[in-house]
Amino acid sequence: MGKLSGIRVVDLSQFLPGPMMSVMMADQGAEVIKIEPPQGDPAREQAPFSSYNGEEHSVWFANLNRGKKSVVLDLKSDEGKARLRELIADADVFVEGFRPGVMKRLGFDYGNVKTIKPDIVYCSISAFGQQGDLAHHPAHDMAVQALAGFLAVNDGADGAPVVPGAASADLASGLTALSGVLMALIGRDRTGEGAYIDCAMFDSLLPWCAHTAGSAIAGGPSPVSQSQRSLGGAGFYQVYQTSDGKHVALGGREVKFAKNLLTTLDRLDLLPLAEAPAGEQGELIAFLAQVFATKTRSQWVEWFADKDVAFAPVLNFREALDEPHIAERGLLVEAEGGGNHIAPAIRFLGEEWTPGCVPKKGEHHS
Repeated sequence: MGKLSGIRVVDLSQFLPGPMMSVMMADQGAEVIKIEPPQGDPAREQAPFSSYNGEEHSVWFANLNRGKKSVVLDLKSDEGKARLRELIADADVFVEGFRPGVMKRLGFDYGNVKTIKPDIVYCSISAFGQQGDLAHHPAHDMAVQALAGFLAVNDGADGAPVVPGAASADLASGLTALSGVLMALIGRDRTGEGAYIDCAMFDSLLPWCAHTAGSAIAGGPSPVSQSQRSLGGAGFYQVYQTSDGKHVALGGREVKFAKNLLTTLDRLDLLPLAEAPAGEQGELIAFLAQVFATKTRSQWVEWFADKDVAFAPVLNFREALDEPHIAERGLLVEAEGGGNHIAPAIRFLGEEWTPGCVPKKGEHHS
């Protein structure tokens, strides 16, 4: 039993945003019926693969679709459409992630679905929303980040943007869609009315720049990374290379952290620079870069162990997942039948969580 037990979700989404949203619902006990086309969700074919419950599955697919039921439907056929209508009749939530207009052509836009289930909570996830000049423009995560201004500040010291390490627009829309659906379900309990949610990746990501794009939001020029506190212009929010070619990070700009470290390094004279505007801390950054280059990453980890400074080694995923913290928090879970899952970030005190089975394509028939 979970917080969402008794909620039925019909999910037509694929790849990342929609499946991420619905797996969080499945993790909390919702019955998620994953509607797949005859060829299956393309994420099923994304390497690498691992054995889950005795079957080979994409690790990506397994972690975003565990605990769901897989039903294969050809929505271009009368039979497939009839079966989908049957599933909708008993559903609480309907999720789709196609380009705007596709669901209308198939006969399952909000207006039509509402005639089948009047109190349905219907969520559309798209790159740019259902209306506007960009509505039909094809885009995955990075193109959305580029158009929203985020990629411009995902840059190095040379100012050239690089491919981001996290699909932030995809993930922001998954979280936003979940929030919208849960709000709508709470509202439905009070009013008896369903809702339509037009969740755009672009719209979902944009609020995430409030702390960095202030000058542009206020109507002025765009921020430049090297003059921003959170984007590379501050000594105590910075990445430094160590003597063995690895890296460490200082991740807290508070004066107390700067004072603690600079006192230990006998350079308290540089404290005013730590308080100076971002972009004016060059001498401080240069000093810290020189200091960090004198020891290996592991030596710095040991050195910082007893110091109250927001410090962290820069780990790769293998190193990060092997950290004791992961085990202590139970964040990497092996399923009973084999296969690793990243645990849900939302867990409740006193409630056990175990990963649901990864569905084979069409396992639950139509």
